[in-house]
Amino acid sequence: MTQHVSKPPRWNDRLAWTRSPIASGSLALLCAVCFIATGAISADKTTADIEATRTALEKWVENQRIISKEKRDLALSKEMLNERIGLIQREIDSLREKIGDAKKSIEETDKKKGELIEQNDKLKQASSSLESTLVSLEDRTKDLLKRLPAPIRERVKPLSQRLPDGSEEKKASIAERFQNVVGILNEVDKFNLDITVNSEVRDVEDGGSVEVTALYIGVSQGYYVSANGKYAGVGASSDDGWAWKPSNDAAPAIADAIAILKNEKVASFVQLPIEIK
Repeated sequence: MTQHVSKPPRWNDRLAWTRSPIASGSLALLCAVCFIATGAISADKTTADIEATRTALEKWVENQRIISKEKRDLALSKEMLNERIGLIQREIDSLREKIGDAKKSIEETDKKKGELIEQNDKLKQASSSLESTLVSLEDRTKDLLKRLPAPIRERVKPLSQRLPDGSEEKKASIAERFQNVVGILNEVDKFNLDITVNSEVRDVEDGGSVEVTALYIGVSQGYYVSANGKYAGVGASSDDGWAWKPSNDAAPAIADAIAILKNEKVASFVQLPIEIK
C-alpha cells in the first residue's frame, strides 16, 4: 500500500492559498476582528479622556465662577469701604470744624471770664464800700426809730423788724437792706410832713390810765388831751426816745386845735406850748 505524506506547501503554494477565496475570507475576518479589538481599546481610552476632560472643565468653570464672584465681592467691598472711609472723613472734618468752633468759643469765654472777674472785683470793692455805708445807715435808722412817736413806729414796724441785729447774720442782700432803710425813711418823711390825730391810752400822774386824743405835728411835737379835758400833755423827741410831759393847763388849747383839725370848729389861731429838747 502506498502512503502519501503531506508536505508543507511551498511559498508559491502559500501565496496561491492566500489568494484563494477561502483564504481571502479568513484574512478579512481576521482583520475585522483586529480592527474591532483595536477600536474597542481606542474607544475605552477616548471615553476616559473625555471624562477626565469633562471633570477638568467642570472644575475650571467652577473656579472661574468662584473667581468671578470673589471679584464682584471684592469690588463691592472696596466700594463699601470707600464709602465708609468717605463718611468717616466727613465726620472727622465735621469734628475738626466743631473743635475749631469750640476753641474759639473757649477763647471768647475765657476773655469774658476775665472781664467778669475784673468786673466782679470792682463790684466787690464797691459792695464793701456800700456795705459800710449801709451799716451806718441802719444804725442811724435804728437810733431814729427810738426817737419817733408810737404811731409812726407801729407803721414802719414790718420794715424795722428786718433791720439786722449786730449779733445775727445778715441774710438779706445789700439791695434788700437798702430798700428796707429807704422804705422806713420814706414813711417817716411822710409822717413828718403831716399833722396826725390818733386815739391812744396814756398813763396819767395819779397812777391810772385814760384814753386820750393825740395830736402829732410831724415828728417834732405831740400833744394829747382827754375827752373830759382834765388831762393833757406835751410830747417831744429826746435822747432816750419819745417822751410825754403832763401839761394839764394846756388842755383847752390842745382840745381846740384837735377840734379845728376835725372840722368841728372854725379855723383860728391856737397857741400851743412847745417842748424843746
